[in-house]
Amino acid sequence: MKTRLKELRARFGINQTELAKRAKISRQTVSLIERGEFMPSLLIATKISRVFDEPIEKIFQFEEEELQ
Repeated sequence: MKTRLKELRARFGINQTELAKRAKISRQTVSLIERGEFMPSLLIATKISRVFDEPIEKIFQFEEEELQ
């Protein structure tokens, strides 16, 4: 899964801690998602998408082989 979290955080000028606070998740979760070591649940993905006011599918993209 690809993620645009780092790009969006840079655009909004927020660090991992601030994103975590706004999304009401842990900073460790943000870090794991950004490193590709954790796939967020639908709930977490929704919370993150609301922070950035972006659709989930614009933030998280699956590789084609993951969908088969």
